[in-house]
Amino acid sequence: MEKSNKLTVSLNELYPIIKEQLENGGTVQLPITGTSMLPLLVWGRDSVELVKSNEFKKCDIIFYRRDDGHFVLHRIVGKDDKGYVLCGDNQWVKETGIENRHIIAVVKSITRNNKKIDVNNKLYVLYSKIWVAILRFRRFILIPMRKIKGLLKKCRT
Repeated sequence: MEKSNKLTVSLNELYPIIKEQLENGGTVQLPITGTSMLPLLVWGRDSVELVKSNEFKKCDIIFYRRDDGHFVLHRIVGKDDKGYVLCGDNQWVKETGIENRHIIAVVKSITRNNKKIDVNNKLYVLYSKIWVAILRFRRFILIPMRKIKGLLKKCRT
């Protein structure tokens, strides 16, 4: 039997290190898990570079921690009297009440296939603005896409 040198660590265990690195002006490279930021960010393929910030704007992707302790990477789609309004790119239900105290970092760049995409890249900025603008229509796009994907998957088996 082959021995594995793989070490799996939870974000809860890494959080003190991540926090210290960011507070000292460093950056953190975080691999993507989950599907809430599809089609932009793909689990197992992409990673994001995080940086500490105190200023956040619409379209930013932020890394934050909910009151229940869960770590999340979602996009700012607005702001209201309760705080920031967030939504994953692969979702249409908004999350409200996210305050600065929840926010750990903001995405500075995305790495895909060893290529770095800066969040100031013109095509990325255009994608972000369009994706936020169509938020109210996303369910009419995403639900049929998911059904088609499921049918294609069944056809392949």
